[in-house]
Amino acid sequence: MTPSGAPAALRRTLGVGDAVVIGLGSMIGAGVFAALAPAARAAGSGLLLGLALAALVAYCNAMASARLAALYPASGGTYVYGRERLGEFWGYLAGWSFVVGKTASCAAMALTVGAYVWPAQAHAVAVAAVVALTAVNYGGIQKSAWLTRAIVSVVLAVLAAVVVVCLGSGASDAGRLDAGISGGPGGVLQAAGLLFFAFAGYARIATLGEEVRDPARTIPRAIPLALGITLVVYACVAVAVLSVLGAGALGRAEAPLADAVRAAGVPGMVPVVRVGAAVAALGSLLALILGVSRTTLAMARDRHLPGALAAVHPRFQVPHRAELAVGAVVAVLAATVDVRGAIGFSSFGVLAYYAVANASAWTLDGSPTARALPALGLLGCATLAFALPLASVVTGAAVLTAGALAYGVRRRLGGR
Repeated sequence: MTPSGAPAALRRTLGVGDAVVIGLGSMIGAGVFAALAPAARAAGSGLLLGLALAALVAYCNAMASARLAALYPASGGTYVYGRERLGEFWGYLAGWSFVVGKTASCAAMALTVGAYVWPAQAHAVAVAAVVALTAVNYGGIQKSAWLTRAIVSVVLAVLAAVVVVCLGSGASDAGRLDAGISGGPGGVLQAAGLLFFAFAGYARIATLGEEVRDPARTIPRAIPLALGITLVVYACVAVAVLSVLGAGALGRAEAPLADAVRAAGVPGMVPVVRVGAAVAALGSLLALILGVSRTTLAMARDRHLPGALAAVHPRFQVPHRAELAVGAVVAVLAATVDVRGAIGFSSFGVLAYYAVANASAWTLDGSPTARALPALGLLGCATLAFALPLASVVTGAAVLTAGALAYGVRRRLGGR
């Protein structure tokens, strides 16, 4: 708290370039190394249609987030927008789905790092990665931005090499891009829901709204820039891998990009791809910890989480207690549980989070055309959420229900 009693504010140090890099670090992560396979299993070569649909919904969400972030440039993202535009409960529900779902995602990314770096000691490596990145975040947002820039550069270089190797090989066949939509429209929707998760990192830019310079100008520019670059990268990678493996082999692949370069006749690239995947997972983990800690800070300020987590470090100007708490929880999960196969609800939660963002943006003044975009985004989020595998829908709905019940109990006890 400041001497006046107001919550301590974070320092505004990030420009457009920094914000775009953090968004890229969140989106161009380990997902592109793994998400193509389940999407191909769901939709066949309709994977590309699924990618386009996921990008359309993400664009609607991005525009809604950008408009809202310019009006409410505070830490917390959709938690703040929902609270201000729709009421406290909807903001809380968005924050709950984000914090719980993304904490599990943090543990999954940490374990992905361990699986690529030292499979026999995956849990130990995962914990070490969490501790190291929490320390980086503790040292200030600029240090996180610098590290993210280095990670993004490495990952983009690896992905560019994969695209060049695949498309330049004799194994590449454009005919494999037209194999039909084996899963039908439902398969395309499910693929879009699975691929949407890979685009969701632009929310990290909005959750850092209190640390961005001139947020009314910076955030609306950074979000679509990061999203556009990511879409181009994903489309190039998907086309390259499909052209070499085809939809059937891609759907069966355990490590799609590694299998693609091997099929292209360059097995020496496989270790490079593995390094790229590990670095990408580190980038995703770094950005996830940043986003979860900022939303935790905002919820702690409103006493939805312990008020002690709202503290801002006087020197580093970061929510240090929130970062340490998030890091500790993620480290425990990474050390004790293999959550990589049990976080289907995270995609459901992220779509629920953006549904609240679109509903919030719809309440803003504007022309019917301006309202059409968030309406389309809201419809898209609901459609993709319920097109996910049944287990993901059931688990995600249970998590949201648990959050709503916790909110009701807290309000009732507070009323007494």
